[in-house]
Amino acid sequence: MSPAAGTVLAVLLSLVSAAGYALAAVAQSRLAAASAPDGHGALRALLARGQWWWAVGLNAAGALAHVAALHYGPLTLVQPLGALTLVAALPLGAYCARRRVTRTEWRGALWTLGGLVGLVAMTGTAAPGEALSLRESLIVAAATVLLIGALAAGRPRPRGSGNGNERGSAAADGKESGKGMGNGNGSGLRARGLGHATASGMASGVASALTQTLTASLALELPGREPAWWQTALLAVLISGFAVGGLLLSQTAYRGGLAAPLAVVNLSNPAAAAIIGVALLGETFRAGAWGWPVTVAASLVAARGVVLLTKGGAPAPEARTTPSPVVAGSGPVPPQPRRRTDLPAPHSSPHPSSLPASRASEVEPAHAPLAG
Repeated sequence: MSPAAGTVLAVLLSLVSAAGYALAAVAQSRLAAASAPDGHGALRALLARGQWWWAVGLNAAGALAHVAALHYGPLTLVQPLGALTLVAALPLGAYCARRRVTRTEWRGALWTLGGLVGLVAMTGTAAPGEALSLRESLIVAAATVLLIGALAAGRPRPRGSGNGNERGSAAADGKESGKGMGNGNGSGLRARGLGHATASGMASGVASALTQTLTASLALELPGREPAWWQTALLAVLISGFAVGGLLLSQTAYRGGLAAPLAVVNLSNPAAAAIIGVALLGETFRAGAWGWPVTVAASLVAARGVVLLTKGGAPAPEARTTPSPVVAGSGPVPPQPRRRTDLPAPHSSPHPSSLPASRASEVEPAHAPLAG
């Protein structure tokens, strides 16, 4: 195949990969909007949904198309084209939600895309055959698990978890209380979603680095002595764990929206791979000494895009799909049957003067002294 034909095929496969990832992200976002909050049985309910397995298949198809594109074209061409996932996911997600993409979202996507392309353009790739050693792989895996645990530690308080006084005051406040609770919960979901998106991208980036090590191990090209079979099996288990964990983390990240978490996933993935390459594989920036300031500038541009996507997106799905029963309707709040003021307090005897005459005659003998 001629170089020109290989380049064209690499571009087409990159576009197919971006489309697959975009469709998977939209499917995961819609599934997150319809799924129940975290709790016992949430993972089991997720695995029982056919839409989840469609998203898994689309992610796998996107990954295969990306690998095939790298076979026919250089990384400097294929990797920036993968950033088109965000541009494709915005209109797809808006179409499924029956709304239009806002100008703020388009601006945020362009800023994020520009920053991502700058980051990818500045970072180099490892030389052929260069990979992490088994010891370095275990250190990277352990450090990544700790970082992921820190990023995914926070959980928002579920609705209705407050005490009776808090629920009573929320019911008395009516609509205003419901609006405040919804806005606060939406902000918490977005912040938590960005943390989970960062963890998801890190998990995927580390899985890619470990895959490179596994390939070198199978080819007996790792530095040092020949690895044992259990060491190679351990690498395969770690790769599977990070890949599945990254997919599940992205699923929870989309509860805070689609565009901003997807942008953070696409940014943190190459960033994690670049950190590993520079710190452990001896990689350097392509621009030499200018690489650091250019990378910082590209990171700031991408961060500006994520901020715009966070502000310009639709409200968080969970804040829309699980309204409080007190503020769900537009009419007055119905009376609460559990608060009965017309009945006497427990463990107290009613005073005869506060009851009708017919009932007073029944209560009066109860207070008479017993016969001696």
